[in-house]
Amino acid sequence: MITQAIILAGGLGTRLRSAVPDLPKCMAPVAGKPFVSYVIDYFQLQGINEFIFALGYKSEIIIDYIHEQYPNLKAAFSIEQELLGTGGAIRLACRQATHENVLVLNGDTIFKIDLQRLGNFHLSSSADCTLSLKPMKDFDRYGVVELDGNNRISNFKEKQHYNSGLINGGVYALNVKAILNEALPDKFSFEKEYLESLYTSRKIFGQIQDGYFIDIGIPSDYDQAQKDFQTAITG
Repeated sequence: MITQAIILAGGLGTRLRSAVPDLPKCMAPVAGKPFVSYVIDYFQLQGINEFIFALGYKSEIIIDYIHEQYPNLKAAFSIEQELLGTGGAIRLACRQATHENVLVLNGDTIFKIDLQRLGNFHLSSSADCTLSLKPMKDFDRYGVVELDGNNRISNFKEKQHYNSGLINGGVYALNVKAILNEALPDKFSFEKEYLESLYTSRKIFGQIQDGYFIDIGIPSDYDQAQKDFQTAITG
């Protein structure tokens, strides 16, 4: 069972500036609460009891919020002194991990996966990394991920219009030692320089999960999140 998570929360949110000036992207208010609170709350319910927050831009805002609103949360903070990319941020945070495998989440995305199912698959496959994949229809904002018959990643396809396909939902089960042992630079993209460059030579798998998914990185989806979470709160 995976019980420790890294939340990537260092983003500047440049595409959201018109809607949310001067806040880290994960702190954008959604239905009265910072978006990251929904991520924390959901994954606590799924069994995560330790969080490592990978921070950068205005990290003190997030640290203060966690201390005030989650005083009993077992939380650690990994702070980039310069932009390291998603890969560098994950590796820096992994140095604080105390478990063999961790969950990696994006603070500006919520994908309601079944963590026990993901964890069981990842561990039974002895995977280096297992991606949670979301089936989508009629989209052009994301690339497509393809699997072979054993659920191993067989291809990453570029962003373009697709009638249907599996997208990378940004929720990963990750073997800590595997990523720390890679000969990668301090600054790198987890998606491009780890997943897309090494999937043919590493044990990188995908598991289809079809729960609720939203990424608030652009204003239209941020507006949709306001509606979705307000409805959830009011019933």
